[in-house]
Amino acid sequence: MTKNKLYSMIFIACLIGYGWLFFSWHHYQIQNKELTLCLFKKATTIPCPSCGTTRAVIEIFKGNFFNSFVINPFGVLVASIMIICPPWMSYDFIFKKNSFYQFYQKTELFLRTKIIAIPLIILVIANWIWNINKNL
Repeated sequence: MTKNKLYSMIFIACLIGYGWLFFSWHHYQIQNKELTLCLFKKATTIPCPSCGTTRAVIEIFKGNFFNSFVINPFGVLVASIMIICPPWMSYDFIFKKNSFYQFYQKTELFLRTKIIAIPLIILVIANWIWNINKNL
């Protein structure tokens, strides 16, 4: 993937993510009920591994880190990406650097190794089982 494509994709994803967080938080404040877009859960009534991530990110932004982790540990990862990536990519853009792109390439290579990928897949499956048991 090219640098420009990666930066554009992540920037757009962060914008959509911030919009969705605002909409979800606002919807919950008004109607006091959760809103889900998870097609898997709607079709099967079984939560997917990422179900609860929006609520987890909102809890982080409220300062409730433990609650966030209990809802879905993926929230920590998503919130970190949403907080760190835009300023980092802006820095690269302003100073004509490619540090984020280099980090992405190294991380992708690292995650593709079997010794790392297999435990991560097991963690995703474990999170999925946990979500099902919590009846998210």
